[in-house]
Amino acid sequence: MLNTHKKIIVIVPCYNESAAIASVLQAFPHKELSRLKWTLEVIVVDNNSTDCTGEIARRHGAEVIIEKIQGKGNAMLLGLRAVPDDADYVVMLDGDDTYKPREILRMIEPLDSGFCDVILGSRIQGKIKAGAMGATSRLGNWLFSFLVRSFYQVNVTDVLTGYFAWKKSALDAMLPHIKSTGFEIEMEMITKMARLGIDVYSVPISYHPRIGVSKLNHYKDGLMIFLKFLANLQWKPAPDNHSTKPEPYRAFSPKTA
Repeated sequence: MLNTHKKIIVIVPCYNESAAIASVLQAFPHKELSRLKWTLEVIVVDNNSTDCTGEIARRHGAEVIIEKIQGKGNAMLLGLRAVPDDADYVVMLDGDDTYKPREILRMIEPLDSGFCDVILGSRIQGKIKAGAMGATSRLGNWLFSFLVRSFYQVNVTDVLTGYFAWKKSALDAMLPHIKSTGFEIEMEMITKMARLGIDVYSVPISYHPRIGVSKLNHYKDGLMIFLKFLANLQWKPAPDNHSTKPEPYRAFSPKTA
């Protein structure tokens, strides 16, 4: 019998998230997705954890792959490169239970309806629960988002979010250009998608206090993020071998029932 469901692949990069990963994996709304004729598969990328993150993820039904080289960017890239060709949509969220898997429905709808190619889950535009984001993080995120809107002309409100959703075609257009190994990867993805002409927007999401200890260094990683913002101001995709002019991104609709 022909499978008429569209496939969502979720990538969850993790480092020492044994306290949170079970809650994340149990919270995906499989029944609601099935009613909409969407299927969901989860790939957890274990960034060489020293705890039992990977073992717990396997027990809760996720495929687990291991990235031994430390760095959030390394883990994300391994996961995104592992997305199968028959995926329609790809979602990425952190494994610390700050982002809510149930809100994947809100993330996917603008893609499925043809509104845009990529969605960022916006904490700044949404509900930030008490204790989830400090004043330094809030100010830095607001500033970076303002700079990206102003200089890259992309209408997003949270450029440091850890909740993304792509059409598979948009991911394929972006991925060969992404090189970052650390927390600056979100800035690289957003700024290069803007330069590639990929249609990116935000939707409001909720943001909760994390379980476990944050790995982000506000000042060191903030500097790396700012340098990535500056570096990509003049970035253009290299032309392919058959043309003197790079091809713009052209969206196409995923397979329908």
